[in-house]
Amino acid sequence: MGRVEYWNDPDAPKANTLVPACGVLAVDDHGSILLQRRRDTGQWALPMGKMEIGESPSACAVRETLEETGVVVEVVGIVGVYSDPGHIVAYSDGEVRQEYEVTLLARPVGGAPAANDEASHVDWFPPDELDGLDIHPTMRRQIVDYLAGRTPHVD
Repeated sequence: MGRVEYWNDPDAPKANTLVPACGVLAVDDHGSILLQRRRDTGQWALPMGKMEIGESPSACAVRETLEETGVVVEVVGIVGVYSDPGHIVAYSDGEVRQEYEVTLLARPVGGAPAANDEASHVDWFPPDELDGLDIHPTMRRQIVDYLAGRTPHVD
């Protein structure tokens, strides 16, 4: 399914859904951050996805991380809640979402980075290598908040 992200774009379509999404900012023992390169946009991103009924935010974040990266994580904190009405995600099926993301802090406890149906590449990146990566501004904001110690963030 194709997707287009907008951020503070006056030409963005109007949102028709608000879907809770949960993900993690996983940091290994060396301070590197786990990122996946999304197949639908080509951009690097934190693992994150739609929360299912009956699922807690932490269970969703752990599940999505394993599905999208191959890495098993343990939640150790919260980075923040990001719900910026200016961040719109439009899908090819007509769904247009306003951002609503709960980003949790986690550490790896198993598995290994692996490409899959959603991610063409998965790897750990030291903070000093992040500037050279194509990361959507709203996702980069979450990483910058963590690196600057501005946690938890709440929109």
